[in-house]
Amino acid sequence: MVSDTARRTRRFRISSVEVLCAILLVAILGQGWLQQLFDVPALRTGSTVFVAVCVQALPFLVLGVLISGAIAAFVPARVLEKVLPRRAGAAVGVAGLAGVALPGCECASVPVARRLMGQGVAPAAALTFLLAAPAVNPVVLVATAVAFPGKPEMVLARFAGSLVTAMVMGWLWARWGKLEWITARALRRLPEVAPGQRWRVFAETARTDLVEAGGFLVLGALISSALNVLVPAKWFGVLGEQIVLGVLVMAVLAVVLALCSEADAFVAASLTALPLLPKLVFLVVGPAVDVKLFALQAGTFGRSFAVRFAPVTFVVAVACAVVAGVVVGVA
Repeated sequence: MVSDTARRTRRFRISSVEVLCAILLVAILGQGWLQQLFDVPALRTGSTVFVAVCVQALPFLVLGVLISGAIAAFVPARVLEKVLPRRAGAAVGVAGLAGVALPGCECASVPVARRLMGQGVAPAAALTFLLAAPAVNPVVLVATAVAFPGKPEMVLARFAGSLVTAMVMGWLWARWGKLEWITARALRRLPEVAPGQRWRVFAETARTDLVEAGGFLVLGALISSALNVLVPAKWFGVLGEQIVLGVLVMAVLAVVLALCSEADAFVAASLTALPLLPKLVFLVVGPAVDVKLFALQAGTFGRSFAVRFAPVTFVVAVACAVVAGVVVGVA
């Protein structure tokens, strides 16, 4: 029998909701004092950039997680299994183009790829879909067009660079990949979603993806605003003059920031002092490999897989972004 003390402990436990309400109450009561405290030009500039990035990106983020939840709940993995060719090389091409029709965020693409492997889809095709779905889907392309108005070459270059990255990694895996690098649990057949549970799965998947991706969006907006305020403009000028250094810095930044693909274009566009090519590298590398994806891949497919797949993906993504930028004419 549960004691009265235990009941009271559970009853009065403070959750994150209560903490948030308390912070909001303090902010409302101390509004005048906070305005005086933060009435600094640099903070006003940073807050403007932060709010602009969040407001522009949030609708695309919400749309992306809703589509991701719908795919997880209502699109069985066997659908792709039926349309993919038997030959691994041809299946890679079809899986890459399937990323256009079946969009999803990076976090959602990892379990979907695992489900495909569990349904018997060739690992090369499943990994191609893992890289293509969050990078070449219509939500991401429209968000990129909105973030870079009047620059359709950025949309085309991002689509081409990301699609080629996914397909090259699929072909590389088909040629040199080994099943023993993937942990056995990732190849185990997963149960289908029961018809009566689909709406619950949809709601849970969308909620989880929104919380996780929203957190990374806020973090990215904070870092973007800090970069605009704290980093001298001449530093970005140096990156613009030394294009190789700019490309490498933005590629590493994409890995570290780990932004959602529906929101990263707005963060890249906010760095106005940089030329377009480093920004393009940022947009192609981010959905393909970052710290959160590495952790997800290591947990889902095993460490042996992640330590081989992630570094090669990084090199391929940088190379494909640069080539796509040069061919399309992104300068």
